[in-house]
Amino acid sequence: MYMNSPSASVPVSPLADLIEKARHQQLAIGELFQFAETFNATGHKAEASELYKAWIAYNDGNPLLHLVFFNYSVTLRQMGDLTGSIHALRGAIKAEPAFAQAYINLGRALEDAGLTGQAIQQWKAYVDLTSELTPDKIGHRLMSLQHMGRVLENSGMLEQAEETLWKAMELKPERTEAGQHWTSLRQRQCKWPTLVTSEHVTMRNLLDALSPLTLACYMDDPLFQLAKAHRYCKSLVGRPDLTGFPRVAPRSKTGTGQRLRVGYVSSDLRDHAVGFALREVLELHDKSSVEVYAYYMGDKRTGDETQTRMLAVVDGWRDVVAMDDRAIAQQIIADEIDILVDVNGYTKHARTRIFAYRPAPVIVNFCGFPGTMASPFHQYVITDPQIVPPENEIYYTEKVLHIACDQPVDRKRQIAPPQTRAEWGLPEDAFIYACFNGMQKITQQCFGRWMAILTATPGSYLWLLGGDEEANERLKVMAKQSGVDAARLIFAAKTPNARHLARIALADLFLDTFPYGAHSTAGDALTVGLPVLTFPGKGFASRFCTSIVAAAGADELICSDPNEYVRKAVEFAHDRPRLAAIRQSIADNRETSVLRDIPGLARRLEELYWQMQGEAERGETPVPNLANLELYYEIGCEIMQQNIEFDDSTAYRERYLEKFRQWHAFSPIPHDGRLWTEATAAGA
Repeated sequence: MYMNSPSASVPVSPLADLIEKARHQQLAIGELFQFAETFNATGHKAEASELYKAWIAYNDGNPLLHLVFFNYSVTLRQMGDLTGSIHALRGAIKAEPAFAQAYINLGRALEDAGLTGQAIQQWKAYVDLTSELTPDKIGHRLMSLQHMGRVLENSGMLEQAEETLWKAMELKPERTEAGQHWTSLRQRQCKWPTLVTSEHVTMRNLLDALSPLTLACYMDDPLFQLAKAHRYCKSLVGRPDLTGFPRVAPRSKTGTGQRLRVGYVSSDLRDHAVGFALREVLELHDKSSVEVYAYYMGDKRTGDETQTRMLAVVDGWRDVVAMDDRAIAQQIIADEIDILVDVNGYTKHARTRIFAYRPAPVIVNFCGFPGTMASPFHQYVITDPQIVPPENEIYYTEKVLHIACDQPVDRKRQIAPPQTRAEWGLPEDAFIYACFNGMQKITQQCFGRWMAILTATPGSYLWLLGGDEEANERLKVMAKQSGVDAARLIFAAKTPNARHLARIALADLFLDTFPYGAHSTAGDALTVGLPVLTFPGKGFASRFCTSIVAAAGADELICSDPNEYVRKAVEFAHDRPRLAAIRQSIADNRETSVLRDIPGLARRLEELYWQMQGEAERGETPVPNLANLELYYEIGCEIMQQNIEFDDSTAYRERYLEKFRQWHAFSPIPHDGRLWTEATAAGA
C-alpha cells in the first residue's frame, strides 16, 4: 500500500531531470508521488526506486520524509529487495517515531526474513509507544469529540463541528452517533457528495450511521428506509425492562356511549410545523366522541400561540419533559389512554422508548414522521392514498389507514399584509422560481435540475431559504460552475411566520426538492396561491408533496419524472398566462379544496380511532410484520452504493428481487409477505 499515491496518469519526465529537480529541492512531494507511481504503473520500478532514493538524499529536512521512506519501501518490496525495504522502513520510523504503518510493515518484513523475534520486537515497540491509549482513554476521547461536535453544531459553527465529528468517526467508525450528525451537517451545508469515505471509514460505516431522516434526504429507497427504521429502533430503544408494565387490555367502549381517550405525544406541540398542522385539528375534535390528552416533551415555552390554543381545547395537558420514559408511560397508563398517537417518530427530541412500554392498547404513527416506524409496538400508520397507495403498503410494518390528505393546515394562521418584491430584493418583472425547503433537502442532482431550468430561462431567478453564509456561497460557486450567474440565486433570510407566508406569494413557481419533498412548506405555498411543481418517488417523503398538490386540486403541477419536471418548469416561465390560470384556479378552489377541509379531517380521524378501538376489542389489532428486515438491510446497503436517484417501481423492485434470488440460492429465505413472497421465491 502506498501512502497518498494518486492514480498513474501524469506524463513522465526523464529520470535524470526529476533527480536534478529533487537535488535542488524543486520536486514537491505530490509531484514525487505522481511521477514515482507512474513509473511503477508502467513497469519501471527501478526508475521509481532511484527517484525515491535521490529525493530522500536531498530532502532529508522535509516534514513528510517518513511517507517517502514508506513508499520507497513498498517499491523495493515489489522489486524483491526485502533488505532494502527493511532499511527504508527503519528510515521511516526514524523520521517519524509514531508512524504506525511503518512498524506494522517492518514487523511483517522481518517475519518474512525469518527474524520472528525482531518482528515481534517492532510490533511491541509500537504497542509500548501507544500504551496510553487504553480503552477508557479512547472512549473518553470519543465522548469528548462527540460533545465538542454537538456544541459546535448548536453554536452554528458547522465547519468546525464537521471536522471534529470526522475525528470521532475515524477513531471508532463502527459507532454511529458521530457519523449520524456528520452526514446531517454535510446535507445542511450542501456538501456533495454527501458520503465520503477514507482509509478508516468505509461506505458501510457511513450507511450504518445514517438516521432514518438523513436517509430520506439522501435517497428514495423505501425498502431500505423500512429496514433502516427497524435497525434504528433496535439501536435507540432495544428491549427495555418491562417489569411492572403488563400489557394494557382494551376497554370495552364501542356502543356504550363512553368517549374514546386519545393521547397525542410530541415535542412539537408548539409554534412548529407539526404544531401548526395539528392545532386546528385538536380544536375541531368532537368532544362527544373523543377525549383528548396532549403529552408535551419539548422545551418550556412562553407566549406560544400554538400551545395557548391547544391548552384551551384539550381535556388533559401533560408537560412531561422533566420525566423519564418509564414515568411518562406510567402517566399515560394512569390517564387510561385508549389510542396513543406518536407525533414525533424518529425526529429531534423523540422519546420512542415511551411507546415500547405499550402504555396504551393501540399505538399509532401519525403526522410527525414521513415513513414507517418499523417497530414491534407501532400498530397503525395514518396517511393518505397518494402517499401510500395499496401497492406500496409493503414498505410499512404498520397497518395503513387513510385520510384524505396527510397534511393538516391551520386555516386560522395569520398572514401579514401583502409584501412587495422590492422589500425582499427581488427583480420586479423577472420570473421567480422559489424553494423554501431546508437546505438539507437539496441534493446535487436536484440542484443540477435547477441550474438546467435557469439556463433554459434567461432572466429568471431562484429564490431559496438561506442557510449559513458558507452554504449560500457554496451554492453560488456551484451555480457559476454550471454556467449560471451567481447573482440569479437570491437567499431569503428568516422572518416571522406571518411575514414569511406573505412573502412567498411573491414568487411565480415553487420548485420541489427530491427525494425529500416539501411538506408543510408546500401547504404554506398553496395557501397563499403559489403553484408547487413536484414529481413523486416511491417512499413517503418523496410522495408527500404530490399529496398536498393533489389535495389543492392542482394535478397539472404533478410531473411523472425528473425530465418532465424540468420541461414543465421551463414551459411555465415561457407561458405565464397558463401558469396564471393555474394560480387563479388554486385561489378559486382554496376554501373548498380537500387541503383545507379540516373539519372533514377531524371527523375522519375520529372514525379511524374508533375503527382501531373496535379491532382492539375484537382481538384484531394488527401485529407489525418485521420478517426478513435484517436481510432487506444487507441488500439495501449493496443497492444504495449503486447511487440510482430515480427509477420506476418495477425496475426498483427487480433489483431487490435479484439480490434475494442470489441470497436464496446460497441459503433458503423464508417468505415475508412483503417483496419476497411464495410467488417471487418460486421464480428464483
